[in-house]
Amino acid sequence: MADIRTIKVEALARVEGEGSLHVKIRDGKVKDLHFGIFEPPRFFEAFLRGRDYREVPDITARICGICPIAYLMGASQAMEDILGLRVSASIRALRRLVYCGEWIESHALHVYMLHAPDFLGLADALELARVDRTLVERHLHARALRLPHLGHDIPEPIGGRAIHPGSLRVGGFTRAPGRRQVRALAEELKWGLETSIATVKLVGGFDFPDLVQDYNYMALRHPDEYAIHEGRLVTSSGLDFAAAQFLDHVEEEHVPWSNALHGKPKDGLAHHVGPLARYNLNYDRLGDTARAAATAAGLGPVVRNPFQSIVVRAVELVQVCEDALKIVESYEEPEHAYEEAPVRAGEGHGCTEAPRGLCYHRYRIDADGIVQDARIVPPTAQNQKVMELDLRKVVEANLDRSDEDIKWRAEQAIRNYDPCISCATHFLRLEMDRG
Repeated sequence: MADIRTIKVEALARVEGEGSLHVKIRDGKVKDLHFGIFEPPRFFEAFLRGRDYREVPDITARICGICPIAYLMGASQAMEDILGLRVSASIRALRRLVYCGEWIESHALHVYMLHAPDFLGLADALELARVDRTLVERHLHARALRLPHLGHDIPEPIGGRAIHPGSLRVGGFTRAPGRRQVRALAEELKWGLETSIATVKLVGGFDFPDLVQDYNYMALRHPDEYAIHEGRLVTSSGLDFAAAQFLDHVEEEHVPWSNALHGKPKDGLAHHVGPLARYNLNYDRLGDTARAAATAAGLGPVVRNPFQSIVVRAVELVQVCEDALKIVESYEEPEHAYEEAPVRAGEGHGCTEAPRGLCYHRYRIDADGIVQDARIVPPTAQNQKVMELDLRKVVEANLDRSDEDIKWRAEQAIRNYDPCISCATHFLRLEMDRG
């Protein structure tokens, strides 16, 4: 009798990695389509259990090399929710400034280096350098390298270092930066604002594939600002709820073709998070400069073509550069770098807008401040279902083309969503079964 062994790895990844797409076509129609994400098990939620609550922000920041602030800040807010802490206005502004830096770096890298080559018919930015050296020297060198560097440099004087800043903590910062350190960022941010406006104009002139989707958007919304690090959750279907109710409305499921959980609303409607969701649900919260840039690029208050997300990201660049500049120019060193409160048992929730969309945290700690349970829902997990819906439409619209061309267009559709997946330009393995 044969010796049969079955090996299952049931730990599911939470972050994006290599992708694959399987398409089955029968009688000129897409019969089956699966987009899969493959990432080794990472166990962050498991090994957070048993750790001191103060360690959690710094540990979760290691989940993502592009968006460490998103995880760090969401975890901090969840712990502050448990402790009943409210940070001062000056600490809140510093947090927003650091987050603006992360957005600037991530959006600029995605727009120029990862996504723009798709609209120029090129494989990557290196091929662009070979095809049009003048364009590279005028735009890529001046913008695509310097603009991300600006975002990269903002956390350093505030957080102690540019990568995984160490001074952010539950309740605020271990130390507050000096007035001169922060205000020294102003001149480069002025350049960044002008460059971001030019970026909107540049990418707004691209030719976009014709794809319109009726998404159910979900994003943070704040009464006074374009929501990044605080707010209530709202949807285009009319929901409005606090972070503490996130799991009342969103659930995760495992699908056999992906080593990542699929997040979806419990009402069954696949939801879309990220730049399009933020823009469409918060257009009235954009500043005058960002709104004017959007209008000049041909965008209205609602954008439903996912390929135009590159323009929306550029508009958000304008917004965060201007926000950061205002914070820098008005900065005064706070009296206290952080707030404290007695440790108590409880459950807390935090939700912020990573550059790619909503990032949710929930933690339970005991009376000694030891983590008993952790739950993290990243943006990519929430977008996988709508990505598959987009892919189905893209493939169906191009069935008369070659497999290689379909592969190219499918990759571009995926890059609309997530710079972490698209950082490896040729990440997609396409299997076409035409029967």
